[in-house]
Amino acid sequence: MLASSVPLLRCYMTGDHVFLKVSPARGVRRFGIKGKLSPRFIGPFEILDRVGEVSYRLALPPQLSHVHDVFHVSLLRGYKYHPLHVISYPLDQIRTDLSYVEEPEAILDRQDSVIRKKTIPFVKILWRNHSEREATWETEES
Repeated sequence: MLASSVPLLRCYMTGDHVFLKVSPARGVRRFGIKGKLSPRFIGPFEILDRVGEVSYRLALPPQLSHVHDVFHVSLLRGYKYHPLHVISYPLDQIRTDLSYVEEPEAILDRQDSVIRKKTIPFVKILWRNHSEREATWETEES
């Protein structure tokens, strides 16, 4: 027997804590990959109540007052406390559509790579709100 093609939706209770899914702004590319090292979820936020069958109202902080507070269950992930799981991200940089812009903070290194007799300059970029070990190599013109 085949499994049902209808996805199983998660259920949460009032008072539970969840992460909220966010995505990088459209058009932001780093070496052809969108948001590779970017945070995928922010939070945790407390569930205030259930709205309809598949939506929940969240207790958002004042920095996110410009964002609507009701979200579909597909944008939420359950939260179990562990200090290493939480990535702090400045909430004032999150847009109304739950997107954000990745900004370079510093160039850590430079390197030239020869591909088919053509020299391509690369730079190692430290991204804002990321650690140095998450720095990425990008082409110099991007």
